[in-house]
Amino acid sequence: MEEFRKLVGLMESLRGPQGCVWDKKQTEKSFRTFLLEEVYEVIEAIEREDAHALKEELGDLLFHIVFIAQICKEKGQFDIDDVIKGAYEKMYRRHPHVFGVVGDDKPVEKRWEEIKKEEKEGYSPVSSVPRILPALLRAFVISKRAARVGFDWEKLEDIYEKAREEMDELKEAEKSGVADRIEEEMGDLLFAMVNISRFHGIDPEAALRRTNEKFIRRFGHVESHLESAKGDLEAMDALWNETKEREKEGR
Repeated sequence: MEEFRKLVGLMESLRGPQGCVWDKKQTEKSFRTFLLEEVYEVIEAIEREDAHALKEELGDLLFHIVFIAQICKEKGQFDIDDVIKGAYEKMYRRHPHVFGVVGDDKPVEKRWEEIKKEEKEGYSPVSSVPRILPALLRAFVISKRAARVGFDWEKLEDIYEKAREEMDELKEAEKSGVADRIEEEMGDLLFAMVNISRFHGIDPEAALRRTNEKFIRRFGHVESHLESAKGDLEAMDALWNETKEREKEGR
């Protein structure tokens, strides 16, 4: 806590009369993009399994939280102690199976949703998912929350059947040539695939990021030989397959 208090004191100085001009100009809204950048940098460090980078990025994210809390303190709204106290009380309250109710044998996720509903008037597990999330990730969270309250498929094969159905509907939409209809059916197909991912316990956003990096890596090999391939699709396909084989062999 001593180190944390030093960080809070530093932030107060940066916003104080003799502080940094840039820091003193910032508002809560200034941090919308900053926070997104920091969160994604944390995620990237996790995916690289880079403990040193993760420590640094968590520090950056914590600093942003302290910064925003200081701005709100100056406006007389709340301070960082209120933030910490609120987080502690909420997490304590939402874990009755650990800290409280004897014999509470309800599934943890189901109980979690019930507690949130008790806490927030008009709470809905799906409509409360932030709209600002990337669409693929938001679909994943929405489907997880719906499943928590029992709205789910019984088995994986049912979702595969739904995906096949959506694929057929997409093909029909393509025949119509109506762009809005094609877009809608594409969205339905993607949502079905997100649910397949959820049934496997896989975050589709993480899976797609991994595939993006794999594509960039493999295309880099193709790109380095584009001059020799001279637009020959068969030659480029051969280069792509060569890279795939190298990866399988661990080269």
